Amino acid sequence: MKDITVTLSDETVDKLSAAAQKIGIKPEDLLRVSIEDKLQAIDSDFNNAVTYVLEKNAELYRRLA
Repeated sequence: MKDITVTLSDETVDKLSAAAQKIGIKPEDLLRVSIEDKLQAIDSDFNNAVTYVLEKNAELYRRLA
């Protein structure tokens, strides 16, 4: 596992700490999980867009083949 350093405003750190405390985890764990979720959503959005384009243009691609 690699480490990365991110500079956050005091306000953001306070919000992160409060949210983490609410659910009983460390702030760094909440941040890690949040980043992982966001990255997964980006991958999912991309896959959905590709699927949409392929399905929408399937007939065109069939004719061009």
